[in-house]
Amino acid sequence: MSDVDLAAYFERVGYDGQARPTLEVLRSLHRLHPQAIPFENLDPFLHRPVGLGLATLQQKLVGSRRGGYCFEHNLLFMEVLKALGFHVSGLAARVLWNQAEDAITPRGHMLLSVELDGRTWLADVGFGGLTQTAPLLLEPGLEQQTPHEVFRIVERDGHFRMQANAGGTWRTLYRFDLQEQFPVDYAVTNYFLSTNPASHFRSNLIAARALPGLRLALSNNRLSTHRIDGGSESLECADAEQLGALLQSRFGITIPDAAAFATIAHEKLFEVKQ
Repeated sequence: MSDVDLAAYFERVGYDGQARPTLEVLRSLHRLHPQAIPFENLDPFLHRPVGLGLATLQQKLVGSRRGGYCFEHNLLFMEVLKALGFHVSGLAARVLWNQAEDAITPRGHMLLSVELDGRTWLADVGFGGLTQTAPLLLEPGLEQQTPHEVFRIVERDGHFRMQANAGGTWRTLYRFDLQEQFPVDYAVTNYFLSTNPASHFRSNLIAARALPGLRLALSNNRLSTHRIDGGSESLECADAEQLGALLQSRFGITIPDAAAFATIAHEKLFEVKQ
């Protein structure tokens, strides 16, 4: 039996439908999860540990109404889907966002493979500002509309590439294959990304949320709001206090250590370098 508290998770994401392993349920949860649970890296940014155990994930993302990054989101989502009776396995990807198409990057991202009625669906509720808001059928070349962007999967040289139509241009998010990954695989990468000084999750503040009709994306002290109709706007926070208030009001994030956040945000994002 799974230790997932489905009732608490359903309340967190606002789901009140059936608890069955159907495509309708998968689509509903995949849409609701990134609306309710933001992508954020406050723990690495504040030099706090990132735990991947189920109890830790439930306490943080559900009980404490925080967010997390890809491993946290997709590990929790995987356990929820398994508790509902879905056949799910974890995959790993090499992020190519803002990289050359032939770049060799680490397997630093997690996504899910869901087998349903003889077909393979890809789920990913943890890719920051371009997180999917619907599962995607593993059918290369097929353009698939989600509640936000249009996505497609391209097959090349024995690998798949996840692409999104962002601003009228197809952009590659990551490259992946179908080799199953296990908790120990994610634990190694998670440790590097959350503790190594070279990790961008340690030196930059990132948050994202996919709301109906728009996306919110925070990069350090700049908030960008992108509307599905094509319009966008940005706001730059002047200090750590304003930034903390924005995380609470727009992303629903309760900062775990306000004093540490103020100090570290000031040093990393606002202090004028001499």
